[in-house]
Amino acid sequence: MKPLCLEGAPFELGRAHGAALRQQIRGFLDDDLARLNRVMPRPTSLTALKPEIAAYRREIAAATPSLAEEIEGLAEGAGISPDEAMLLQMRREVMGYSRFTAGDCTTLCRRGEGGPVLAQTIDLNGDLEDQIVILRIAHRGGSRRVLLLSFTGLLGYLGLNSDGLAIGLNLVLGGAWRPGVPPYLAIRHLLDTCGDIESCLEWLSEARLASSRSLLLCDARRSVVVELCDGRLSLREGATLAHTNHFLSEDLTAMDQMNPFSRNSSVRRLDACVAQLDRLGQEGDVEDFMALLCREPINVPDSGNIRREKTVGAVVLLPKDGELHLRRGNPAQARTEKYCVAV
Repeated sequence: MKPLCLEGAPFELGRAHGAALRQQIRGFLDDDLARLNRVMPRPTSLTALKPEIAAYRREIAAATPSLAEEIEGLAEGAGISPDEAMLLQMRREVMGYSRFTAGDCTTLCRRGEGGPVLAQTIDLNGDLEDQIVILRIAHRGGSRRVLLLSFTGLLGYLGLNSDGLAIGLNLVLGGAWRPGVPPYLAIRHLLDTCGDIESCLEWLSEARLASSRSLLLCDARRSVVVELCDGRLSLREGATLAHTNHFLSEDLTAMDQMNPFSRNSSVRRLDACVAQLDRLGQEGDVEDFMALLCREPINVPDSGNIRREKTVGAVVLLPKDGELHLRRGNPAQARTEKYCVAV
């Protein structure tokens, strides 16, 4: 499948995005409010969410005005309301968090002679494998290019840029989730505006994020895991890194809200990932990393319950080469697609 290529000023990017995926965006919103009412314990509505949407809009406009303009453009291009466009950005925060999670991404990074590799599963509820979108973005007046994996109507999720910066993510559960910049949009902002990890850390140290998250960042010189919760930031650096869904920092473990059974699952996935990395050694290629992500328990199977997380995709990012490799759906049953940040 071809990526959606967008170029221009922020509003133009959003309008072109919305126009290109107009039918898909409308269909997703009409599917029980972007499937929120198929996964949440109690149904909601756009009307009920209006105050929360307004609060998020203010926070996003203050912290990332370019993305706020792009969301407005998305609404116009897709023929949806501004509130619907905003809802697509804050969907994960509206869902909130359950202490019972089967899995929500396993992320790893390995630095070798050929350059760093960042790889991860994408574990979500909502059966979202059919909503995966690849975006290639060029901002008017700038030379930086961004390559993103995202979902229908969502402006950010994970990816890399032409400076050789790559960002992956894991859910961690803790702190107060409140109006702020959703981490998915924060990742997009970092890829838009930063060329290295140091610049990312400067912004993250001041940012008001809406929810807890762990980010794995990789550039030409270093790789770090950043755990973020309630305005607190904890950093781990190394040539080989892995993360699942429990806090690893001693400073944040007391804030962890994951229940013991889910934490045990997270620990098992982390241990399996570390063991597989040890077996792989230093010379693994893209398909070797994909094979690692295909193995259970790293690959979370489909339970048949739309409310439960499962692996809906797997990615291998090569930031030095500007490449994103993707397997959609269950990665053990899919072929690898290759996308490049350069046209």
